[in-house]
Amino acid sequence: MSVVESVVSCRVADSFRVQMVSGMFDVSLDEKLTDRFAIELPLDDDWQVGLIVGRSGSGKSSIAAKAFGSQVYRGFRWPKRKAIVDAFPEPLETREIVRLLISVGLSSPPAWCKPHHVLSTGEQFRADLAMSLSSSDSLVAFDEYTSVVDRRTAQIGSAALRKSIDAGHIDKQFVAVTCHRDIARWLQPDWVADMESGRLTRRRLRRPQLDLQIRAGNHQHWPLFAKHHYLDPRLNPAARAFVATLDQQPVAICAVLNHFRKDAFRVTRLVTLPSFQGMGIGGALLDGVAAHLVEEEEAQLVSISGSHPAVIHHCNASPKWEFHNLKKTGRRASGFFREHPDWKVSLGRAVASFHYRS
Repeated sequence: MSVVESVVSCRVADSFRVQMVSGMFDVSLDEKLTDRFAIELPLDDDWQVGLIVGRSGSGKSSIAAKAFGSQVYRGFRWPKRKAIVDAFPEPLETREIVRLLISVGLSSPPAWCKPHHVLSTGEQFRADLAMSLSSSDSLVAFDEYTSVVDRRTAQIGSAALRKSIDAGHIDKQFVAVTCHRDIARWLQPDWVADMESGRLTRRRLRRPQLDLQIRAGNHQHWPLFAKHHYLDPRLNPAARAFVATLDQQPVAICAVLNHFRKDAFRVTRLVTLPSFQGMGIGGALLDGVAAHLVEEEEAQLVSISGSHPAVIHHCNASPKWEFHNLKKTGRRASGFFREHPDWKVSLGRAVASFHYRS
């Protein structure tokens, strides 16, 4: 343990008015314009995630600067005309950038190809988070963490970050510096430095459970998700939709089509809204729909084919899905897609296929 102390002061610009104020209120300006902050931090201990929290003016940013110096991330000047994937450091390979973006819950390829300033506030926060983690430093302290996003986005984003750190996708120590206490249970820090009480606590809070509900949907739900799908924004007229909801609000959709025969289905669309990405909601919906089709509708086969890294990772890691094949150049159009050549198919890109284990 180390006690970190920071002294912040500013020089007095002496003037007649300043002297008048000092005399009117009997204020010793030399004393009042100096702030001292001190708190114990576990700088030399073994940990993954830390949290420095306190109201504005409590000294959290000053302590972070004193403790972590240049490792404090205070924002990035994103180029206005470049896609966010092009703004990352040159030495990073595209696959590494994509992995970083997915690990913080920014899993939408269309968003990766847009400039930072056109993204939603929640997407901008996650892009900033990914940029901070692209540093070569072994530790990153993120100042003003979640200060500009709504609280639900802040909570889900914090849970997604912790999930990726626990899974080993992010190999860094991370310190959140924030005035918001509501993210603590979602980020699950290994230690919390409370600037208002001046106390350091070592514990990992239990993350709240998400009450995810899955129900039958319809094509009227699709417009909410269409622009976030990485291929075609349209939904096949013959597709059946299932919707995942949190607090009775739709957050993800899964659509299936009969696959050549009556008792076989293939997943044709799987989309999670950006604010809820990174928590495994899409994977939970996929598993739930597949289980329903097999157990309740006696499907003999449920399959999914795709090239999105998050889908492939989920199916590879899950005992419920079995790898079937890999088509390195995709598949040519057939059936409906041959009759509608304006609809996108997988030709020209690698596609992995998986079958659900019944």
